[in-house]
Amino acid sequence: MPTHLTVTRTEDLTAHLRRVHFRSDDLSAFEGSVHTDRYVKLIFPRPGTTLPADFDMRAARASADPQDMPVVRTYTALEPDVAAGTLAIDFVVHGDEGVAGPWAARAEPGDTLLANGPGGAYAPDPDADWHLIAGDESAVPAISAALAALPDDATGECVVVVEGPDAPPHLEAPEHVRVTVVHRQGPGEPFAEAVRALPWREGRVQVFVHGEAHEVMHGIRPYLVREREVPRADLSISGYWRRGRTEEGFREWKSELAATEGCLPLRPEHPGTGPG
Repeated sequence: MPTHLTVTRTEDLTAHLRRVHFRSDDLSAFEGSVHTDRYVKLIFPRPGTTLPADFDMRAARASADPQDMPVVRTYTALEPDVAAGTLAIDFVVHGDEGVAGPWAARAEPGDTLLANGPGGAYAPDPDADWHLIAGDESAVPAISAALAALPDDATGECVVVVEGPDAPPHLEAPEHVRVTVVHRQGPGEPFAEAVRALPWREGRVQVFVHGEAHEVMHGIRPYLVREREVPRADLSISGYWRRGRTEEGFREWKSELAATEGCLPLRPEHPGTGPG
């Protein structure tokens, strides 16, 4: 059964990041959820249509015309409170681009959505010697949750890449976790270059890197896997979205990448808050 979410309020965190607060009569699906990258599949009905509260996506796929199917987008669920029935979701908004962003830009109290989930695979390990956490705007919700879950004495590095200086994210980290904000505008590959420029500390590192798929999978993953030899068990890395592609096109790209490289991205699928 999907979770029924009702908008209670919205707030703009940056020029392109909007937080939508929801309430639900039943958040039992989140009971025991400990992953800081927990995500839900939001179900957006086609224009002019509505969905029943007990809508079943799998059953619909077996019987409905594809053009009538709702659109599904994947987003990080923030601070779910099962007792209070509340959670929040951050959306990247770029005008009328995509489906979820424009919905969030227009969202008002009383609007509703259906959500499946949660899923997730990562949470900071307090036994790691240090942490490397990095991503772009789409990963900021998961990064914020990860930083909040770190113990006070944690050490490490956090890199966040944004389009430009007009949209700096607000991130709170433990005293010994340094946060670096990088602007994507300009020559070269600033995200990969920023990660490579980080000091490599002694001991066991736990890594969480997510964002635009080409930047992450081609620009950063080879460095961590081949040069730094980070064990797979300590590495959560994948693309949340692909520039120029919807989520459906992004899934196709991930399948093509897996077939070409003979492996899957090093974490479950989660396109995050990218356009689409």
